[in-house]
Amino acid sequence: MTAETVELAQELIRRPSRGGIDDHGPVLAVLDDWLGERELPRRRLRDDSGRTVALLVEIAGGRPGPWWTLDACVDTAPYGDESAWSFPPDAGDVVDGWLRGRGAADSKLAAALFCRIAAEVRERAGALRGGLAVLLDADEHTGRFGGARAYLADPAAVRPAGVMIGYPGPDEVVVGGRGLWRATLAVHAKTGHSGARRTAPGAVSRAALLVRLLEEAELPDTEGEFPLPPRLTVTFCHGGEGFSVVPGRCEVGVDIRTTPGFGAQDAEAVAAPRSPSWTRGCPDPCRPGSRRWRPGRRTGWPRTASPPPRCWRPPPARGSPCGRRPPGHRTSATCWRPRASRPPRASACTTRDCTAWTSGPACRTSPRSTPRTAVRSSTC
Repeated sequence: MTAETVELAQELIRRPSRGGIDDHGPVLAVLDDWLGERELPRRRLRDDSGRTVALLVEIAGGRPGPWWTLDACVDTAPYGDESAWSFPPDAGDVVDGWLRGRGAADSKLAAALFCRIAAEVRERAGALRGGLAVLLDADEHTGRFGGARAYLADPAAVRPAGVMIGYPGPDEVVVGGRGLWRATLAVHAKTGHSGARRTAPGAVSRAALLVRLLEEAELPDTEGEFPLPPRLTVTFCHGGEGFSVVPGRCEVGVDIRTTPGFGAQDAEAVAAPRSPSWTRGCPDPCRPGSRRWRPGRRTGWPRTASPPPRCWRPPPARGSPCGRRPPGHRTSATCWRPRASRPPRASACTTRDCTAWTSGPACRTSPRSTPRTAVRSSTC
């Protein structure tokens, strides 16, 4: 590796470009200047909003043939706890033969190396078949893959015969890779004051249960010749506004890596509430509803409506006149009357008629209320 390549990588590392945090203009400017000094043809790719998301270098050969693409991202993961670093995250120095700084491995060194390859290929492009494209993606770590999407959607770009991605490690060439399925799960609950007399789990408590169940989900092992198994990772959990407020919303991020034998539908089946098992540990007597998720969209599970959805009521306790109420009778906020003679469709599921309540309120026929009664209705 030439000193020129290392110097370019150092300059890239010294321009923070954390996905979704930093402006990636400075890091793209370094690349644009380096390519311009060597008169390499390049152009900026933009997303649907007109925002620059990548630089694309295109070098055509002198004879017809397939095009190949070298792809490296120039945005990075966040720094995390900077006090835990033993050197500045944007140091960009070389110590004992190691290039240090966020993005050195993923993947600013690869971006510098690919730029150098493009410069060398251009010098003898007339004798080569096909062409070479170098994609420098500044919108990869956000999860949007904006540069790759803009490149594949660009009608002026030649469709490549193959794409090679720059990743750390000179020991082997990895052919293929796992796909991904991602979702943001919005968990809702009834909000209130933390000192209120009535106790109910907030959205963060519900989300904690959801996270535990996701982490315990069983995924298949490796299959066939593909060497890696699928993987589920909970990547973030955001919710709450202060000490005195019961949180009404909490968002949970889920990243599932897919394989040839475990695709997007399988990933959605693992993460989506197709069975009521997650509600069995939830102490709230009225489980709110849900809606089916779709990959790439913010999803709500469960989703509290106003007024709250009905919950299945346990049988009357000891002959209590708790069946059909006379007109004008005030129904307690904790007891909702089903419209049919059988339990209503459980809103905790998405595709099948099933319920699994573990705790239900008793009906109130007077200011005095009977104790709560444990009940479990039919399950799918």
